Amino acid sequence: MASLKEKIGYALGDAAAGGITWKIMSIAFPLFFTNIFGLTVADTATLMLIARLFDVVTDPLMGSIADRTQSRWGTYRPWLIFGAIPFGLVFACLLHTPELGIVGKRIWAYSFYLLMMAMYTMVNVPYGSLLGVMTDDDNEKNQFSSFRMVGAYAMGFITLLAFPYIQQMVGQPETKQHTVIGICFGALAALMTLACGLLTKERLKPVRAEKFSFRPFADLFRNKPWIHLTLVGICSNFFNGFRYAVAGYMFSYCLGGPITVSGLIINYTVFMTFGEVTCMIFGGLSPAFTKKVGSKKSAFMWAAAICAITSVAFFFIPMDPAYIWLMVATVVLTSVGIGLYSPLLWSMYADVADYATEKNGTSSTGLIFSSGTMAQKFGSAISGALVATFLGVAGFISGTDAMTGETVITILDEESVRNMIWALFSLFPALFAALMLLLVHLYPIQK
Repeated sequence: MASLKEKIGYALGDAAAGGITWKIMSIAFPLFFTNIFGLTVADTATLMLIARLFDVVTDPLMGSIADRTQSRWGTYRPWLIFGAIPFGLVFACLLHTPELGIVGKRIWAYSFYLLMMAMYTMVNVPYGSLLGVMTDDDNEKNQFSSFRMVGAYAMGFITLLAFPYIQQMVGQPETKQHTVIGICFGALAALMTLACGLLTKERLKPVRAEKFSFRPFADLFRNKPWIHLTLVGICSNFFNGFRYAVAGYMFSYCLGGPITVSGLIINYTVFMTFGEVTCMIFGGLSPAFTKKVGSKKSAFMWAAAICAITSVAFFFIPMDPAYIWLMVATVVLTSVGIGLYSPLLWSMYADVADYATEKNGTSSTGLIFSSGTMAQKFGSAISGALVATFLGVAGFISGTDAMTGETVITILDEESVRNMIWALFSLFPALFAALMLLLVHLYPIQK
């Protein structure tokens, strides 16, 4: 039986990765790259697309390497223990804007974004795989997954809520604000990742293949539950990715900037914290909800339906700051669904790993969980690239002035850009929630 300390320790891993680094990369990076760093819309979209091609190779490779690691710290934990500090350092560098000119800044952004993706893979794939070796009890797996999601959402709440106040404390320019945010949160992410590696235990021994083989990669594509669940993971991250990537633009160009209500600064990060709190609460309630409806599959379908319906409803809210609390209420309702399905996804990956071990005779836990991490990065970054692309199509142009080095924004068609932003936050995510519902309905494992 795992202790409460170990469950909290496991939660710290996703508090660092999901609650800090990935949350900031998802919600702040498209806006950061175009409006602060000074990349063009085309550069921003291309950067995120190239990173995904990079991940297609690195994620499954890291999963396979992790499965074959043998050390005094175990199979997966050493990657957390020794990867923690580089993970935090690279994140800090990524949020810094150097004075290097157009070409130098482009090289900096591409180099550190790709390096950050590699570091995230090196830490997060083994972290996800830990769930498969900490316990063989299905109920305890659900509990670990629930703690993981609560940790991610609780830290996401703290991160996003603190964002505008740190900016206010640091003062202008915005480039300096993001450098300080990178240093502070990078250090915190490193400490949490290290603590996760030290506080968790590996109780089960993976059934290792005797030598490296490409067979596990081929086996994946004969594993129907894996195919369904990977597509579900991609859709779920497209769903979240669109909403987070466009939230900053929504406040800047649809709502006229941050809104102050009774002393509370509601900017795009604080706006999304209302959802983080809801996800944290319902992530904790997910195991009980799953037990009540009878299966992970049924619970996931209910959650996806909630996300689809509330996302469509958001589109019909007037584009006016006077309706901010109606917008918040709708985001909260959407987050009920997200909170319920998020822990289920990782618990279902553990089921797929067990299914693969039983069917093939050897463990491919790291490889299977790497597909979950790849789906996360694929969905979030591709959605970020698509947001940049669609904004460019609607008439949004960004870049760096060659003479002054300052960021320049041009809006060719204000109404078109506003409507596109509103749809990207509501209708586009609704489409992917509906696809999730269909894919889970077809998912063959009935647990």
